[in-house]
Amino acid sequence: MKNLPLEIKIVYITAIIVVMLFVLFIIFVVLIYNRKQLLYLKEKQLKEAEHQNQLLQKELEKQKSIEKERERISHDMHDDLGAGISALKLQAEFLKQKAEDEDLQSDIDELLKTSEEMNISMREMLWSLNSGNDTLGSFIDYAILYTGNFLKKTTIVVHSESEDIMSDTPISTELRRNLFLCLKEAVNNVYKHSHASTLKLSFLQEKNIFSMKISDNGIGVPEDQPKGNGLRNMKRRMSELSGECKIISEGAGTCLIFKVIL
Repeated sequence: MKNLPLEIKIVYITAIIVVMLFVLFIIFVVLIYNRKQLLYLKEKQLKEAEHQNQLLQKELEKQKSIEKERERISHDMHDDLGAGISALKLQAEFLKQKAEDEDLQSDIDELLKTSEEMNISMREMLWSLNSGNDTLGSFIDYAILYTGNFLKKTTIVVHSESEDIMSDTPISTELRRNLFLCLKEAVNNVYKHSHASTLKLSFLQEKNIFSMKISDNGIGVPEDQPKGNGLRNMKRRMSELSGECKIISEGAGTCLIFKVIL
């Protein structure tokens, strides 16, 4: 390098400077490109987030609209059907006081029984429609209340227990309704077939797994007895909820276990 002519040294240094400037230019272009890419990705993510937010907002508005409609139907049923059933029951009781014929009184008693059953069914539908009941605690409270009212005129004593239940855990209307219909069928089976003196409701929550157990001290289910529509319906309902329904009959008594993911 020292022995090279001055002109060659200048050319050589100039070439090095040009190469360094070119490298710096390339680095600068790459940085600018990366920055633009980063800004583009951020802008894209923001647009996607905004789109998701709009979809979520629409879904929330849809849910609010559905809940509002449920509340409207619930109020209409309570005001119209409830008043109509009450008026029918009152009129039947008035006619029964006037009737002297025993057959007519028997028919009126059947009418009163039917009106009471309609009133109970309407209350169940109102409970099902009320979005304020879409919690695990509300379901358990109503399940215990229903079972007690259903069996209050029988000799069957009802016990209940709850373990690790988070009462404010949200559950869907579909889940709540199907669990209740399973409970209703199970309690009706105990009343009709078990000859039991006690019935126990047990509720357990393990994180997002909910279990409902209905056990009695009755005669159990014979092994050779064919499965009825009630049990098939309960299994079908739980299957639709991606849950399970299991029946255990060991000696005296029967135990039905319903398990579902919340």
